[in-house]
Amino acid sequence: MKEIPQNKQSLTSRSGKAGNLREAIEQDIVSGHYAPGARLDEMELAARHSVSRTPVREALMQLSAMGLVRSIPNKGCFVNELTMADLIGMFEVMAELEGMCARLAARRMTDEALAELEALQADCQAACEQQAADDYYYANELFHRHLYEASGNCYLAQIAGQLHTRLKPFRRLQLRVPNRLAHSAAEHNAVIEALRARDPGRADELMRQHIIVQGDSFSDFLMAISSGPLGSEPVGRRQAAH
Repeated sequence: MKEIPQNKQSLTSRSGKAGNLREAIEQDIVSGHYAPGARLDEMELAARHSVSRTPVREALMQLSAMGLVRSIPNKGCFVNELTMADLIGMFEVMAELEGMCARLAARRMTDEALAELEALQADCQAACEQQAADDYYYANELFHRHLYEASGNCYLAQIAGQLHTRLKPFRRLQLRVPNRLAHSAAEHNAVIEALRARDPGRADELMRQHIIVQGDSFSDFLMAISSGPLGSEPVGRRQAAH
């Protein structure tokens, strides 16, 4: 095995540490440990996770790029606050982008790409059967990102991937909705059937329905974020005011 140069090994270690730390802070935000608008103190985070401030800064930069936190010069980093209009707007755009990905994939994806998507869905199904929400979350992300690539449009895949990243915490919260894992897995299977049939219109419609938050699903989602509470306080106050 080729030995990794010490400086490169150090960079790899720092990058991995920042990525793991980002996930941990993201989970703390999603679970409500840090409320919307809360200041994320570098020293407190370093002590909480037993790391230096360098990976904390890198993790906060990643979270800022995701839009989960905002950095204010001379004041620090704060958990971002979204209005319900912001959230609905992002999900509407995400639904259209993913629908387009599915439509193009139905026309363009190879048999090999379809087989890989089916394998990724098998991972989702296994996590669903075990009621392992975290495992499903990661398998689900791979499923969707593979579909973006299968569209054959690298620009579309890039834009869809960026918005997917922005919505990651909220997509994770969706999995708290009762029976959501089973419904999501079933929706994946329906999309795959449309892709097998090379039916672009059907694939588009099914994928948009899979993503969009509407009807009873919207009410359930509101309950999930109110118990979450990523953005729940601002959303709750705005809902009560109308």
